This record gives sequence, C-alpha cells and structure tokens, in this order.
Amino acid sequence: MNYLIDGHNLIAHFPGLSLRMPDDEQALIELLVRFSQTGRKRLEVFFDGAPAGQAGERSFGRVRAHFVPYTSTADEAIRSALHHLRGASRAWVVVSSDRSVQAAAHEAHAQVMRAQDFADLLQASLLLEAGREAPPDEAPLSDEEVRQWLELFKPGGKRSKRD
Repeated sequence: MNYLIDGHNLIAHFPGLSLRMPDDEQALIELLVRFSQTGRKRLEVFFDGAPAGQAGERSFGRVRAHFVPYTSTADEAIRSALHHLRGASRAWVVVSSDRSVQAAAHEAHAQVMRAQDFADLLQASLLLEAGREAPPDEAPLSDEEVRQWLELFKPGGKRSKRD
C-alpha cells in the first residue's frame, strides 16, 4: 500500500510527538522509515511552513518528505499530488483528518484514513516490530499484550490509579 500523509496532522495524533518539538518532522520521518520497512510500502509525507531555502523534497529510503514552502500548504500539495497521480491514485491512501483533503482524495478515487487511525496503525506496527526484534531471552509480545499497550498509550487511554 502507498500513502500520502499530512505530516503535521499526523504528528498531532501520535503519542510522544508534538508540533512544539524542534525535531518533530525528523522524528516522524524516522518512524515512517521503520514502518515502510515492514512491507512494500511507499510513503510521501507533506510538511507545510518550510522557511525560504528549506523547501523541497528529500528521500529517506521508501519515504519521500515534501517540505512545502510557507507560501502554500501541505493540503494543497497533497491535492496536487493526487491530480498528478490520476488513475494511479486508486493505489494510494491519503492520511489526513482535514475534510477538504479527504474530499479531494475521494474525488480522485484514493482511499482515505484519518490521521488518528493511521497513528494507531503505525504505533501497532512499530510495537509488533519491536516484539519480533526482542532479544532471545525475552518473549515477543502477544497480540493481547500489544492491544493492552495500545490502549494504555492512546490519548485518554485507561491508566491505573497509581498514575
């Protein structure tokens, strides 16, 4: 599966990341690179607000980051990418909680995933990867343990009274 991702929209929904972090974009890119390695996924992530001299595209393996100049928006860049994909957009999932971006994706016959849903998918994938890479003396996490961790760390998740 291929993904067009509204980067700042996703950062706002991913535990441990914040738009106030100075390296928020790079931290997200690193997570997306790990996610892309779990299968044959291509990801294009769009960040708006790039200052003069910082705008442009950079590749990180199967992840291409688009740093959109402050004179435009990531939403506009995603709509433009959909337009250029034409019929191939059916093989792409647009990750955004912005309704106008979702509408453009539907119009282009691309699939749509809310940022929160993709954040959950990304987090689960990374937890499963961590379980598979556990040292030999540690057993990998079971599906139930992964579900419990996801529940614990999602915003508003259940926490014990000790927290």
